[in-house]
Amino acid sequence: MLGGVASVSMFTNQTANGFQVASFLFVRSSNLSKKYSIPQPFFKIPGARELIFQFVAGNNGSLTRKNIVFAIPNGKDDAEKEGSDYYIDYPVAIDRKRDGNSCAPEMETTFSLLPCGEGTPKSNEINGKEDGLLAKLIAVHLHVLAMEQWNASKLKMSHKNYVVSATNLIHYLALKSLDVEQLKEELSSIGLLNLDTINQHVLASLSAGIRLLDTLKYDSSSRTVSYSEGIASTKSLDKQINGEFSISTLRRRASHTGDLLLGRLPEKRKTHIMVTVGQEAIESETLVKDLLNAGTTIVRINCAHGSPEIWSEIIRRVKRSSQILEKPCRILMDLAGPKLRTGTLQPGPCVLKISPKKNAYGQVICPALVWLSSPGAGSPPAHVSPDAVLHVDGEELLSKLEPNDVVTLSDARGKRRTLKILSKYPVFSGIGFMAECSKTAYVKSGAKLFIKERKKFSAGHVVNIPPLKQFIRLRVGDLLSISRDSQNEENKLNYSSTGSHRITCSSGYVFDSVKPGEPIAFDDGKIWGIIKATSTSEIVVSITHASPTGSKLGSEKSINIPRSNIRYEGLTLKDLIDLDFVADHADMVGVSFVRDVSDILLLRQELEKRKRGDLGVVLKIETKGGFERLPLLLLEAMKMPNPLGIMIARGDLAVECGWENMAYIQEEIISVCKAAHVPVIWATQVLESLVKYGVPTRAELTDVADGMRTSCIMLNKGKCIVEAVTFLHRILSNHSMKPNAEFKPLALFSHDS
Repeated sequence: MLGGVASVSMFTNQTANGFQVASFLFVRSSNLSKKYSIPQPFFKIPGARELIFQFVAGNNGSLTRKNIVFAIPNGKDDAEKEGSDYYIDYPVAIDRKRDGNSCAPEMETTFSLLPCGEGTPKSNEINGKEDGLLAKLIAVHLHVLAMEQWNASKLKMSHKNYVVSATNLIHYLALKSLDVEQLKEELSSIGLLNLDTINQHVLASLSAGIRLLDTLKYDSSSRTVSYSEGIASTKSLDKQINGEFSISTLRRRASHTGDLLLGRLPEKRKTHIMVTVGQEAIESETLVKDLLNAGTTIVRINCAHGSPEIWSEIIRRVKRSSQILEKPCRILMDLAGPKLRTGTLQPGPCVLKISPKKNAYGQVICPALVWLSSPGAGSPPAHVSPDAVLHVDGEELLSKLEPNDVVTLSDARGKRRTLKILSKYPVFSGIGFMAECSKTAYVKSGAKLFIKERKKFSAGHVVNIPPLKQFIRLRVGDLLSISRDSQNEENKLNYSSTGSHRITCSSGYVFDSVKPGEPIAFDDGKIWGIIKATSTSEIVVSITHASPTGSKLGSEKSINIPRSNIRYEGLTLKDLIDLDFVADHADMVGVSFVRDVSDILLLRQELEKRKRGDLGVVLKIETKGGFERLPLLLLEAMKMPNPLGIMIARGDLAVECGWENMAYIQEEIISVCKAAHVPVIWATQVLESLVKYGVPTRAELTDVADGMRTSCIMLNKGKCIVEAVTFLHRILSNHSMKPNAEFKPLALFSHDS
């Protein structure tokens, strides 16, 4: 049974972004002093007051508090606030008046939900479980439509491609604002409707539920109200069930928006595979081809790294391989955004350590495998796995090498070392050799190579050994000094004048915003500390969490200060420069660290300048502000014609919002995006152990299973990336097909019994 009539008390207070936050107190019977009403068009629906109010008041008469956010016009024509007055949670309070039963023909709605006058059902007229459910479902239905009406002017601002999806999003948020747990249980008990799974098609599902309940006539003689007259007419409900908001139509719309952004999926797959690539893609002649053959359908380039020259070559190789293999592949380029990163540490020496495998006693049990080739010859064949690669400048030396020859060199310590040639291979442009080294060697650029017993042919030397990546090893209790980035070589040292570890950060606005006592995290939360002191040019941090043996902190690693009120810029100057390249070469642009609708407005202006209304837009949700404003961000982005998607960037998001909240947060993002028919990209640390070391963990496999609910799964770089893509493709293909023949369906009795 529904609860009785109640009064409502509301207390409001203004928030920073122009919203009003209200706390409503609902009591079955009370004489509270303040009473407020929600938008008048809603209560012009006959009977809406009683039904919605009875539904929200509950059926136990207890005192409950509900925090609600709603929009209040501020009387200013503020362009920056455009689009920020949608409902997220919706007010459901009422102001009871004498004329509550008056009809409202002027309300702009195509649905006649309840009859006028005395036909309106009251709580004491509802008999039977089905009748009670019907009344509650009608109340929810009214609430959903009322919120669509309240936001009608904003929905009209949506691009024609997104009007229906934006409307369904409003329907879902309206449903989500209500406490429907008891209603869920009651609907579930008769196996009628699951309110947790109707995100894509809220209105049609509610309408279908109402219609089904209305046809149940367990005891028609006891019914005092004819609901077939009391609800919408059959014709009106048919429009909701079978029109543009029908379940099948909205499902097709969701699939279509995914195809527009990400492309058509290969057969037997329901989820795209995206792979991040960088410099390594142009150092190997086969990597891009191998990734596409393994099942990659989208290649991601991070504009925070590399240069336009490198990006151009990657894109050229992707497009060429895609055309040759006849495997479609799209390009996503992520703008760097205002992400905080550690500066570049002073590079280490150009030396390569070659280490044979040893046992516990230090005895060599397996020589190290070394690949020798000229600088432009290409990568080793895929079936060989060398421990080290040496590029040799010396055609005369390489032309005379044969298997079983022995090459000698002096390493950086002056130690004489030998490389025994095992085999030779034709490669992309020349010949390469596999050799073995039985002793540890430190080889630096310029080291001379000789063929044993033929020193007069000393015509080769080692070239292009990259500098060692430097890092700082931090332990609990260590002090770390972060200073403004500088071109002064003295400031590039890894230790400060006080003896503490030192690193730089190029984002100057950080030094003006942080305060002592705030927590700070590095490298996606692998290292944590507390800010001890700040100045205009330096931040001193005390390390509180690190590995027992010390954690490495290197160049270009993330910095997160989750509790600081840092005034980030939206698109940075670098982003705007990079956007010129992205607009000319990519299929999609990833917008990093989106926090507010102003970021979307700026992006829209920049895309309009470049006349790229067809460029896919992926909003990366990686901050608390971005998560909390997700519905507003979606509705603002839906004003553009561009294909739209969301990436759950779980690395920064977990640090910003708390590890313990990630499961809830990613579920909420998926639910909201499903209601908006917007494809979701599942990113960060997917199959990370497999990508880096060749073997996945059990937890990573279940993480992939969660990711299958999204439109795309993203893998990051690693030495086993091709194997990881192959493995993921096999999982996704098997998930879309029947199980392998060796696995029989579970049953009470086996098929052999």
